[in-house]
Amino acid sequence: QVHLVESGGGLVQAGGSLRLSCTASGRTPSRYHMGWFRQAPGKEREFVAAVSWTGGITKDAESVKGRFTISRDKVNATMYLQMNSLKAEDTALYYCAADAVWYGNNWYRAEYWGQGTQVTVSS
Repeated sequence: QVHLVESGGGLVQAGGSLRLSCTASGRTPSRYHMGWFRQAPGKEREFVAAVSWTGGITKDAESVKGRFTISRDKVNATMYLQMNSLKAEDTALYYCAADAVWYGNNWYRAEYWGQGTQVTVSS
C-alpha cells in the first residue's frame, strides 16, 4: 500500500503564491514518478504537472506553464508544486498521483492517489 498525503493548500488572493507538497510513504516502488491533478466543482479532473523519478523530466499543462513549477526531493519522498500568479480559475482540489510508469500524456492512469488539498483563489 502506498500512501500519498498532500498539504499546503489554502485561501490566497489572485496574484499570490502557494506551495503544495505531497509526501509518499508505505510500500513505494523503488523508482516512481509523480504528478499533480486538480478538480474544480462541476468539472472533470485535470492534469496539472508531472515529474520523473530523477526530476530530469517534467511535464506541465498549458494552463499553468510559466506560473507553476513542479519539483521533487527523492530523499524525503516529497513532491512540490510552486504556484505563482494564481488566478481565480486555479481554484480546485489538488491531488497528487504516483506510479512506477511514466505516462506522458496519460497520467490519469496513475495507480496511487492522495486525498487532495483545497486551493481557493479569491479575485
